[in-house]
Formats: sequence, structure tokens, C-alpha cells
Amino acid sequence: MLRTNPEIDPLGQLATGVAMLDADLHVAHANPAFVEHTGFGLSRLLGQTLAALKPDGGRLHALALRAQAEHATLGLHDVAVCATPGHEARLDFSFTPGGAGVWVEVHPATPAADTVRVSESLRGFAHEVRNPLAAISGAAQLLQQHAGDARQRELAQLIRDESARLATLAERLLGARGAMATRVVNVHALLERVAELLEAEQVPVAVARDYDPSLPAWHGDPDRLLQAVLNLVRNAVEASARRIVLRSRAEAGWRDTRGQRVPALRIEIEDDGDGVPDAIATTLFEPMVSGRADGTGLGLALAREIAREHGGELTLQRRESGTCFVLLLPRRPRTGEHA
Repeated sequence: MLRTNPEIDPLGQLATGVAMLDADLHVAHANPAFVEHTGFGLSRLLGQTLAALKPDGGRLHALALRAQAEHATLGLHDVAVCATPGHEARLDFSFTPGGAGVWVEVHPATPAADTVRVSESLRGFAHEVRNPLAAISGAAQLLQQHAGDARQRELAQLIRDESARLATLAERLLGARGAMATRVVNVHALLERVAELLEAEQVPVAVARDYDPSLPAWHGDPDRLLQAVLNLVRNAVEASARRIVLRSRAEAGWRDTRGQRVPALRIEIEDDGDGVPDAIATTLFEPMVSGRADGTGLGLALAREIAREHGGELTLQRRESGTCFVLLLPRRPRTGEHA
């Protein structure tokens, strides 16, 4: 197995990231630029397939297989690679067969014009909602002070809490995005909060619980996770779901962004709604992609971003009827670590 050494290897001097995959499509060679662009240390790459480049490595490995089988140069644009939670890179990959293996080149992805416009639109939206949110919170505080019973005070506090959470999200969209407020979280209490919010919104949907009572505590940002689960639940409601199942499980053998097996939590949001149209199944988590004419296409994109911030992933499980979204989250996000 070859190892990169810039003193004797001309590839070591290239600014372009280059890796060589052997006949079994394992990484046999990678130059420093490839390591720098992906964020994955050389020791984590050698002997692994490109599937190790979480979270979208499966797509990379599949394309490497195609390039090898078809003896053709193939490319993949704007691939998400995240070696450390909160430090996602967007990269372009190209695959060229060479000998028995495949050469891989990597470059930083050039943001598409549509992506820039989406970002500007989100910033404009966030700027416009800050003042109304402050007014809503102030009005809820007055209502709480003059509430006639405990239930009214409870609902007023709910409005204040949600206004504060949305204000924080608006600040994030405007660029004031700090480190995650990581702490010990009772996931079941958080899922119950989601059910409470649905009830307060008087949504005509039945909520079923399927919890693992032995599930350990999770370490993460509860506000961001709440937002992710709310987005998934509201997506189900908008798909005409009549029943939503909130499910929790332990996931013992999950591999994190470093390719290491770590204990994880599995949260499933299952519904009996209209399902996901085949036409958008492969781009479902991209911004501005929606199966509804009046949809924004932002809820699932944000939910996936939140999962990846924690070193986890959000995936879709197709059903014969309905939909099941799966959030996989390491019990302890490795925030602040570097490859």
C-alpha cells in the first residue's frame, strides 16, 4: 500500500486533491491536498473505500464502481463531506480509470447561482421576521401576566418559548451562528414537546409513541434537534398524514463520520401520508425541493443540516404507503475535534 510523501511523490506538490483507488476501490494513495480538502486524515483513508467520506460517501463509492466498470471518466458535483461535526465541506469529484484502479480528483465546489440566491432570500426572510417575533413574545408575556387560569399561562409560555427559539434560528440565518449549546438531553421529553406543539396547533393527526424506555441520555443541542423533528413532523402533516409515529431506538453498530463504530440514537418519524414523489426522491434534502406547489423546500434541508452538525445523518426509508424519516445521532457529538 502506497503512502503519500511530497519529497518523493510529485502528486504531493499539487494543489489539486488526488487519490488512487486500487482494483478493489480501496484508497491506496492520497496526496496532502486530498486530505486537506476532505478533512479526513490519511490514516482514516488508507485501505478504505470512498464510502468512508461521510455523509455522502456511498454516492462516491457507487460512482467509482461505475467508472471502473464502464471505463469512463465520471464526475459528481457538490458532494457533502464532513469529517468533524459542524465543519462540512462541499466538493466536486471526478473519477478516471487507470490501470486496474481509479484515479480520483477533488476540488472545492463552486456555489451555484441558485444556492447564492437561496441564501440571500433566507437572510432577507430572517431579517424581516425578527421584529414580529419580538412583538409576539411581548404580547404573550402580557397575556401570561393576566391569564385567568393555569392552562392559559401554559399556552402563553409556549408562545414565548417558540418565539425565542425562532428568533435564535433567525439569528443563525443572518450569520450569527455560534457553537452548539450541547448538554444532556432527554430525547423522550423532547419528542413529547413535539407532540404538545402539534396539539397546540390543533392539527388533525393522531400521534403514537413507540419509545425504547432504556434509551440513554443524548448529548447535543436540544433546540436544534427540536427544530429538526418539528420539520419532519410538519412535513408529514403537509403530506396529509392521519397518523404519525414517534419512535426511538438505540443504534449500537452505527459508524460515525470518522468511520468508527459508536453508540448512537435512532429517531424515526413515520407517517401514513402521501409519500415522496419519485421525481424528487434523489434530491429531497436539497433546498427549494418540494413535492407541493406551495412548499418552500427548506424544512428537510434544515433538518439534515442539523443532523450533520451533530455528526449524524438524516435519511428517508421508502414505504409501500407513507414515509419514514430516520435521524441517526451519535450519543456524544465530537464537536471541536479535527481530523
